Amino acid sequence: MTSPSNTLGGFGVSVHSTSKSFKVGSPVLHKLNLEINAGECVALIGASGSGKSTLLRLLPGFMPADAGSGRIHIGPHETQSNGHINSAIRQMRTDIGFIFQQFNLVRRLDVLTNVLIGVLPRMPFWRSALGQFTTNERQMALSALEAVGLADCAKQRASTLSGGQQQRVAIARCIVQRARVILADEPIASLDPESARNVMEILSNLSRDKGVTVLVSLHQVAFARRFCQRTIALRSGEIVHDGPSSELKTEMLHKLYGTTVDELLEHSEEITSK
Repeated sequence: MTSPSNTLGGFGVSVHSTSKSFKVGSPVLHKLNLEINAGECVALIGASGSGKSTLLRLLPGFMPADAGSGRIHIGPHETQSNGHINSAIRQMRTDIGFIFQQFNLVRRLDVLTNVLIGVLPRMPFWRSALGQFTTNERQMALSALEAVGLADCAKQRASTLSGGQQQRVAIARCIVQRARVILADEPIASLDPESARNVMEILSNLSRDKGVTVLVSLHQVAFARRFCQRTIALRSGEIVHDGPSSELKTEMLHKLYGTTVDELLEHSEEITSK
């Protein structure tokens, strides 16, 4: 295996005419078209219920789109088409890292082992079943923890870490996984401002320095402005803005979201002033 410090490069993301409904006549996403270039760091914003989480879960095939939807590609992988998830999706997901809002760590295991879980999809079955990791794999995991500033916590149980630290462990797991695309579903929603800034800085650096493609849904515009070059804004399951994050001015956001813009602008001054 190569070191996690090596630049792998990212994969592009392509979504064609994709819709998703959880009940008939009420689409959460409506004929969405989207292109993200390899290596971009893109923020996905929108008020609650706009379809951000649904879109992120469609990309790696965590759920199927509606029948009649177009194709979804991540790099060379067609993850689904016409509402059918690719039968080879498990192997495709080795290139796709997913960071959840609630960390998704095994709390009883130590931090190093939680990071090593990222290696499992690329291991021979007999080694993954036994949980046997090589010296090189363990060194990769330690290097990844060092990259996110948690090398000293390698032997701690995950349950002893703060929320911000646990989210950084989740990022280290994506690094060891050698993910070409990282999808992050409101990864800072439950974090304090300082921890949130640390997490977003790491994600931004992975895109800038390692070429990893990052798509991160955010609940606050200020983080998009500061850490992502491009922002895609959703409203009622449709894209209402796609462009440089610097264009996210308060006046424009009020036109797009009306009174619901307040939840997107929450704490903006506190975040951008530091």
